Amino acid sequence: MPNLTDRPSLTRFRARAQNVGMATFLHEAVRDELKERLAEVNKSFTEIAIVSGQPHLWAEFWPNAHHVLDTDVLDFPVGGFDLVIHTMAMHWADDPVGQMVQSRRALKPDGLFLGAMLGGDTLTELRQIMTQVEIQLTGGLSPRIAPMAEIRDLGGLIQRAGLTMPVADTLPLTVSYESALHLIRDLRAMGEVNALAGRHRAPLPRAFFPQVVADYAQKFRDGNDRVTATFELIFLTGWAPDESQPKPLRPGSATTRLSEALGTTEHGMFNRPQGDSD
Repeated sequence: MPNLTDRPSLTRFRARAQNVGMATFLHEAVRDELKERLAEVNKSFTEIAIVSGQPHLWAEFWPNAHHVLDTDVLDFPVGGFDLVIHTMAMHWADDPVGQMVQSRRALKPDGLFLGAMLGGDTLTELRQIMTQVEIQLTGGLSPRIAPMAEIRDLGGLIQRAGLTMPVADTLPLTVSYESALHLIRDLRAMGEVNALAGRHRAPLPRAFFPQVVADYAQKFRDGNDRVTATFELIFLTGWAPDESQPKPLRPGSATTRLSEALGTTEHGMFNRPQGDSD
């Protein structure tokens, strides 16, 4: 499998973010959302593992959990946990299904997997502006923002990982900044800058970032003379298989017709009332 991510660069960018004072508002939003979702689950969890790119930060949020770095091979035992949370790291994974498979193996039967990651609509404004400016100034285009998953594809990936009762849903966030430059600085403070293995390494033209800032302000200015940026948070839910879980009925095993349950008259294709027509 080709490498999407330059892991040494990603590690360096994350360490730099930690050293300069990390921007944590996305992580805090994910933490609050996860805690709210867990409060709605009719089950208590005592053995928790958290996979992330910033274990020090998540150790502050969940100090009693087992914290694991999002390496290709996740460092936790098979069947050791009743809850595994994979948070804000899977969009950098070369093999996201492999990350979910390993998380499932770390779960006890009927254990819960929760994932949170950045989705495909993240930074859609910045993508548009960087694309048009780079084409305008260089006549070409290079990858600058990681290709993030679309929610329509993720439900199937959860099933491929062997998890049951899969759910994928999205939470869009719109954030305002003084300028695109302030957005880019925030991305650096998150450790979420370009760590793509296939990124263009040559220096950009000097006019690139001033033009990005100007074009971004022209196209995405809000009513308060600031600019907006979209972050899409995608949440994934699945359960480790267990005999106690509800199972779908066998096709043809129903004992009551739907029309009887609804109190309506059933008209099949070949037994329509006289006078009906296509």
